[in-house]
Amino acid sequence: MKNLVILGAGTSGTMMANHLVHKLPKDQWKITIVDQYKKHYYQPGFLFLPFDIYKTKDVIKKGKKFIPKGVRYINQKIEEIKADKNQVQLEHENLDYDILIIATGTKIAPEEIEGMKGDLWHKDIFDFYTFEGAKALRNKLREWEGGKLVVHITEMPIKCPVAPLEFAFLADSYFTNKGIRDKVEIEFVTPLDGAFTKPKATKALHYLLEEKGIKEVTDFNIERIDNENKKMIDYSGKEVDFDLLVTVPTNLGDAVIERSGLGDDMNFVPTNKGTLQTKAHKNIFAIGDATNLPASKAGSVAHFEAEILTDNILRYIDGKELKDKFDGHANCFIETGHGKALLIDFNYTTEPVEGTFPFPGIGPLNLLKESRMNHLGKMAFRWIYWNMLIKGIHIPFVSATMSKKGKKLEEVNN
Repeated sequence: MKNLVILGAGTSGTMMANHLVHKLPKDQWKITIVDQYKKHYYQPGFLFLPFDIYKTKDVIKKGKKFIPKGVRYINQKIEEIKADKNQVQLEHENLDYDILIIATGTKIAPEEIEGMKGDLWHKDIFDFYTFEGAKALRNKLREWEGGKLVVHITEMPIKCPVAPLEFAFLADSYFTNKGIRDKVEIEFVTPLDGAFTKPKATKALHYLLEEKGIKEVTDFNIERIDNENKKMIDYSGKEVDFDLLVTVPTNLGDAVIERSGLGDDMNFVPTNKGTLQTKAHKNIFAIGDATNLPASKAGSVAHFEAEILTDNILRYIDGKELKDKFDGHANCFIETGHGKALLIDFNYTTEPVEGTFPFPGIGPLNLLKESRMNHLGKMAFRWIYWNMLIKGIHIPFVSATMSKKGKKLEEVNN
């Protein structure tokens, strides 16, 4: 009997367990998934929690519920991956593996910036990338009466690169509906030279920031936070003051990757961007936020990767050449507030462009344009996530690789 071990029971790991349990012969392979947490979070929902759009029950479920029958589930801390021995050391036992899939994700590290996790943490300085942070921010916004709200990105890469922009747009909508928008100054602060990582989308998103009266501060590389005077200071000495700071701290790969000597300087696993095989070990694969791929760290990306990785795992077992097939495909709904959203679809080489999705010329969704339909698609995604995506069910009409049909590709600047 051979062993396939999956580390992490978040989105990527759970999807892989559901894919592989139906593909691997049960008399030949034993599948084990390990995670130290018992709860499974719908992380895109953390964006909506602070604005009372979602309730806590909408974003939390028991993780074991989504692990398929036939897969052994171990709820323990992962101490170390001993790649030279094909073994994983857990808190209370060791696991041998023939194939290992790393799906340990990424976590915020506010302690990386001096003063970020200081006296004001979860009082006037908040994250919304954790359940605890989003819930604390919700409680703060319920009572906040106005002032200067700063939405800030520490450094890239981060989970869901558009989420900070969405937060700024939703804040504009939220305070407008509360009747206090005139009492709130919103500022978007980023280390990038624009609102997003892709030029075409940056242009559209910058326009929306201007339209909503949200000031944009670019090229801001934070050094520290002065808690006493409520200021962020960057390395050039530039300052941004705030009354309420909503920040996206540094995102790092799981500490077990560092302990195991398998990561880069941010604890992300060096991974072949087309096959999802790790660069150092042929029998170790990585997926989702745990990788160092130049793709968005987002649920849609993990979903597309899972379909391709499943095929490559089977090819590896059969001794066949792996398919260099993953193209960095990502599609993301961007909430723009007031019941509207944008949709972007892109990959490693093609930036977001206008067009229709998923059916060329028909839609019903439009790319890179605000619409009510896109907002409804964003809200429907929660049902799709819980009922299809993490269960490994193929989402109809959406290809793992990016389709160029129905897109105005002549507008792309490669």
